[in-house]
Amino acid sequence: MTTTIPPQENALLALQQEWRERHAALWQTMLQRDKQPPPTPMVQPEPGDRRFNHPAWRMSPIYDYLHQAYLLNAQYLKRAIELFPSPDTLARKRLQFATRQFVDALAPSNFAATNPEFIQKAIETHGESIRRGLANLIADMEKGRISMTDDSAFEVGRNLAITPGAVVYENELIQLIQYAPLTDTVAKRPFLIVPPCINKYYILDLQPENSFVRYVVEQGQTVFLISWRNPQADLGHLTWDDYLEKGPLAALEVVREISRVDEVNALGFCVGGTILASALAVAKARGDAGVTSLTLLTTLLDFTDTGEIGLFVDEQSVAQREATIGKGGLLTARELSSTFSALRANDLIWQYVVGNYLKGDKPAPFDLLYWNSDSTNLPGPFAAWYLRHLYLENSLRVPGKLEMCGVHADLGKVDMPHFILATREDHIVPWQSSYLGRKHLGGPSTFVLGASGHIAGVINPAAKNKRSHWVNDSNTPDAERWLAGATEVPGSWWSRWSEWLKQFAGGEVPARGRLGSKKHPPGEPAPGRYVKEKAL
Repeated sequence: MTTTIPPQENALLALQQEWRERHAALWQTMLQRDKQPPPTPMVQPEPGDRRFNHPAWRMSPIYDYLHQAYLLNAQYLKRAIELFPSPDTLARKRLQFATRQFVDALAPSNFAATNPEFIQKAIETHGESIRRGLANLIADMEKGRISMTDDSAFEVGRNLAITPGAVVYENELIQLIQYAPLTDTVAKRPFLIVPPCINKYYILDLQPENSFVRYVVEQGQTVFLISWRNPQADLGHLTWDDYLEKGPLAALEVVREISRVDEVNALGFCVGGTILASALAVAKARGDAGVTSLTLLTTLLDFTDTGEIGLFVDEQSVAQREATIGKGGLLTARELSSTFSALRANDLIWQYVVGNYLKGDKPAPFDLLYWNSDSTNLPGPFAAWYLRHLYLENSLRVPGKLEMCGVHADLGKVDMPHFILATREDHIVPWQSSYLGRKHLGGPSTFVLGASGHIAGVINPAAKNKRSHWVNDSNTPDAERWLAGATEVPGSWWSRWSEWLKQFAGGEVPARGRLGSKKHPPGEPAPGRYVKEKAL
């Protein structure tokens, strides 16, 4: 009787044989090498992997073999998981994610005994690097997180978030900032920015040379921006509806009153875009959206594919959230930060473990990483609703299915022209998923795909004009078909978007010297106090 071996089992057997042969070849290469290493390592790291770039990894036969054997094993495990015979796609992806965490954690670069850079640095500094590394470790343990940058180099309001402006309205959840004009004339229609509530708004207003807010003001826009509160225990009762009502819906009313107009232009970034689009669907159901054009940056409206974040969301985990914080409490900043860091562990965890603790270095000042470490809490009811209805059930895309703020909302009724930016290497909002928003919104659609990731692809100043972006006038529902017909354009997307926005200016008016209005007078200067609140 002949036994048929399943194709997957055949493939796994072939992979195991290849793994054994490559290990044998690597061992022979190490035995036969002289003092100088071969010109090209037998096992190469993946593109962008810089963990073993230092010459010390190649000069010693021991460390040369050690790091190449590790890479060989890592490649084997990655390929073996792809052959895992499971009909459950989610289970396979979770296994792939868990395997990557395991493999990344066990890299020889992460341990003193197997990292030649640690030994070399200790000898060169006569042990001082070890003392500094222990001091860094103790300081980070007291801080409760790994240091990614020199925190002392930055301060919100001193050298971050310094575009001139003032708070013109606040409630328990938001401060609304109006920025001072930098041009003699401005667009008649003002411009409202809704940043993500899961992070601090100043990612859009870091320093003058890379501030998106300042750029928009310089383009002759009267800019208003929502600064979300960093919720503490007293705000742990706030819901998704509260964020819509007290966030964009309240801000739109104030902006229209101050500017004496019926409509404004609006932009949402990441979950801020999801909140803004949801708020506009509510406003449309009530009979008045008050928005002429909509810009969405790296935003999910269709949660069919949420990337690796979706691996943390299933019925059991969401039910557990609902039972613990769904009626009140906080999803803490520390938990959120740990989750996002795990998505890019080599870049956001192990790089700093090696640099801070093994080498005893101080991380260099970097404004973006300072912002990344300045985390925020989320109210439990808001977070549980968001996870249940959007990430798990993907209900926002279904017309009329979700009841928000007392109405059944339909994204298709959000019919103003919209500009959607996604970024090609985004690990938080896959660009193909962002693209799906085009078919759920009404109105003329413009889609642009930026280079780089979730943050660097957005914060790409026009003055530096780095990277590139892709454009295509096609409205095809298929994202990959859109990309196949797209043209790559060198430089930042900011200038292209700014030109698109000008058509919705409603004319020009002289810039007003005074911020706010009699009803909403200017209060504390930007950036306001809400953005300075730290998560406990």
